[in-house]
Amino acid sequence: MNRTGRILLVTALVAVVAMAFRVSWNALRDIANAIGADHTAATLYPFVVDGLMALALVATLVLIGRDRTFALRVLGTYTLASLVLNYVHGLVPALHGATVDWGRLADWDPANWALVLLATSLPVGSIYFGSDLVAKVLHHRPEPIPTPVTNAEESTETIRNRSTADLPESTPAPAVANPVRMPDPIAVGFLKSALPLKPVPAIAPTPVKPIGSTPKSTVAATSPRPRGATGRVPEAARSPRPKRTPAQLLDEARTAMTGLPDGKVTAEGTRREVHTSPANARMLRDTLLTERAAAVGAP
Repeated sequence: MNRTGRILLVTALVAVVAMAFRVSWNALRDIANAIGADHTAATLYPFVVDGLMALALVATLVLIGRDRTFALRVLGTYTLASLVLNYVHGLVPALHGATVDWGRLADWDPANWALVLLATSLPVGSIYFGSDLVAKVLHHRPEPIPTPVTNAEESTETIRNRSTADLPESTPAPAVANPVRMPDPIAVGFLKSALPLKPVPAIAPTPVKPIGSTPKSTVAATSPRPRGATGRVPEAARSPRPKRTPAQLLDEARTAMTGLPDGKVTAEGTRREVHTSPANARMLRDTLLTERAAAVGAP
C-alpha cells in the first residue's frame, strides 16, 4: 500500500473511533452521575475507561513477549467493562433522565453491588494499569534488525564457480605405483649369510601434461594429505643392515670385556656392549670364558 492509501486508512479509523467514543461517552457519563460523580467528574469518566483502551492498544503494537500479553489483557478487560456499562445504560431508562436513585444501577441488590463496584474501580485501575503500560513502553528496547547480506547469491555462485571440483584439469591425477612382489622373509641362523634382497626397480616419474585449455585464472590446488603410519613396517620392506661376522663380534666382545672379572662376564652385559641378539651374546660369553680358562691352564 502506498503512502496516500495509508493516510486515508488511518484517517478513516480515527473518525470511526471518535464517533464510537462519542456514543459510549453518553452512556458512561450517565453511569458516573448515578454512582455519585459531579458534573466535571462525570464528563471526564468516559476518558478514563475508553482512553485507557486506546493506550493499551498502542502498547500492544509496541511491546513484545509477556509485556504484550499484559497489554492485551488490559485492553480486553476494559473493553468488556465498557460493554457491560453501556449495556446497563440501555436496560435502565431511568439513567437517561438522571431520575434513578443515587447508587442504584439495578433492582436486584447483588447485581447492583457488582455494577457499582465495577464502575467505581475502573478509575483506580486506569491509574495503575496506565502507569504500568507507559513505563513498559518507555523502557522497551526493540531488538536490532539483522542487516541482510547483499549479493548473497552472487557470492555463493562465485565460490561455486571457483571450486577445484569443477576444474578437473587444474591438478594432475596422482601417479599410481605398480606393486612389486617382494621375497618372503627367510629365517637366517647364526653364522649363515643372508640372501640378498631382490632389487626394486625405480619408478619413473609420470610426466605432467601442460594445461592449455584451462582459463587463465588463479585457482588454489589441493594436495592430498600425507597418509600416516598404519602399522609396523614388514621386515621385507626394511633396508638391509650390515651383518657382522662372528669374528668381528668376538673381537668387539673381547675389547668390551677386557679387564672385567669372570663373574661379571654375563650374556646380558655382552648383549648390551656388543648390541647383538641374546643367542649371540650367550655364545660370545661362553667363548670368552673358555678362552680365559684355557689361558689360565696354559704353562
